[in-house]
Amino acid sequence: MPANSKYLTTNPWQQFAKISAGIVGGYIITSLVHIALALWLPNPKIVLATSIYTIFIVWGALMIVPFLFKNGWLVWLVYLGLSLLLALAVYYGKLNSPLI
Repeated sequence: MPANSKYLTTNPWQQFAKISAGIVGGYIITSLVHIALALWLPNPKIVLATSIYTIFIVWGALMIVPFLFKNGWLVWLVYLGLSLLLALAVYYGKLNSPLI
């Protein structure tokens, strides 16, 4: 059964924003989450070993989230804000406990 057309985005720029936010923004957030966890948790080797599997799960979930929003540019704003917060967590994590 096809989707109801009133729920589909017809603007190509909104479609591009949602798809690119899901792929690129989701990957950036996923990577930063795992790096921050490796820096802040006591045993980074376990975090890095399990991130091989969990990175795909988190990235897949973050690829779906943009399609729940009406505006794709708002998703980019949210993802960039999260990326900035996680980048700050990585920066301060490296200052407190550098891995090497």
